[in-house]
Amino acid sequence: MSRPIRQQIDLYRNQQYRWRMNRLVIGAVLACASITISHAQPKPGLPNAGDSLAIGGAEGWPTLLWMYDIPSIKDSAGKVVVHWFCAPKVAGCADDLARITTLKEKNSNVYVIAYINGTKAQALKLDPIRGSEGVGRGTVGFGPAAAKWFKSAGVTGPLSIVVDVDNKVKLVTASTTPADLDTRDAKVHALSSAIKLHTTTATGPKTVKANEKFELAFTVQLASWLVYNRKPGTTVEWKATVPKEVTCDHTQLKGDAIKSFGQTLTVKMSCSGPKGSYEVAGQIQFGYDVPSGATGLGADGAKWKFEITN
Repeated sequence: MSRPIRQQIDLYRNQQYRWRMNRLVIGAVLACASITISHAQPKPGLPNAGDSLAIGGAEGWPTLLWMYDIPSIKDSAGKVVVHWFCAPKVAGCADDLARITTLKEKNSNVYVIAYINGTKAQALKLDPIRGSEGVGRGTVGFGPAAAKWFKSAGVTGPLSIVVDVDNKVKLVTASTTPADLDTRDAKVHALSSAIKLHTTTATGPKTVKANEKFELAFTVQLASWLVYNRKPGTTVEWKATVPKEVTCDHTQLKGDAIKSFGQTLTVKMSCSGPKGSYEVAGQIQFGYDVPSGATGLGADGAKWKFEITN
């Protein structure tokens, strides 16, 4: 006779729980972060470059004791996240602490989550956030749950996991040699420097027929963690400078006349003109919101050079 449905469901859930405990790092054992394992790992519980490692929500961080707030999706969005593991009396931890603190302080686009295998008093001595100086720049976890993970993963420290803004692991460093730590620091600097709040694309023909309609288009693509600010009073404006011989359906747009969908904002102009060589320039200004609630103002532009022939 088959088992009652309830027992089957409980068995399934237990099997799923054990599977996640064996396959997911930090997320299930330490901090319930979301990790997708794409290939075999060199050590159980540790990710590889290319794996996904995203910070979980508030409900996903119940076991660790945190010296500051729990790891914040809002504060870490658009930043390089460095997960740093260390412990008291471990050779190299004190020296690497200075490096990690410097990375945070010299890169506004770096968010540090430190995991210390020890008590709060011990964690204070290995704290790279440094109290109010680092508000919004990271946090420090410690306590029995941290100790349990260190033991299960066979980690002593220092260990660093570098995660880019796309939540992909870019580097895992378990070495304490100066060369390897230099490589890690250089990777963090490079990833931080490469962060862009938006990119733009300008499209249009190089050659067109006289007096025939042609399109000039300009697109702004916001970073995935930003959204366009459409609140009243926010400046959203497009202005184009067009030669007097060329006619376009518009040279200036404001507010809702500028269309956006998700992170993409697009302006299109339909133009025509007589034979000649021309250049059109356009400038756009727009507002955006960041996850923390702050707002920003972006500006960019483009030029089109084209030939109108008979």
